[in-house]
Amino acid sequence: MGLLDRFKETATQMQTQLVAKKNDLKSGAFRDASMAMCALVAAADGTIDPSERRKVAQLIATNDVLQNFPADDLQRRFDGNCDKLSADFDFGRVSVLQEVAKAKKKPAEARAVIQIGIVIGGADGDFDKDEQQVVREACYALDLPPHEFGL
Repeated sequence: MGLLDRFKETATQMQTQLVAKKNDLKSGAFRDASMAMCALVAAADGTIDPSERRKVAQLIATNDVLQNFPADDLQRRFDGNCDKLSADFDFGRVSVLQEVAKAKKKPAEARAVIQIGIVIGGADGDFDKDEQQVVREACYALDLPPHEFGL
């Protein structure tokens, strides 16, 4: 099995695990951290082009687990995080990682935020090194070992 096939299988498994926990993932901290994670993945290479932003917004709108929250609320939070990253990537990244860290108090939610980052990052079939790096940084913000997620 090639690396790409193995990654697709991992992303599918993570989405299945997320759906199984859907009823436990309804807190505001999870919502905020998930939208911050999505923005970090969208901006992983240091920029967010409009097509990337639309693609991630579409993935957010169709993700089963995130449907626990109103779509317009998720969009507003995602856009706010993207705007921070676009204005000043380095400073914005610090602020957005603080949003991610909100999920630290509940380990199941923290793991779910990382899984969402991996699912979103791999949705195009290419979980590139920049995307892996921002998800790894989110692991550190959440006190989770990156190797647990194959990072």
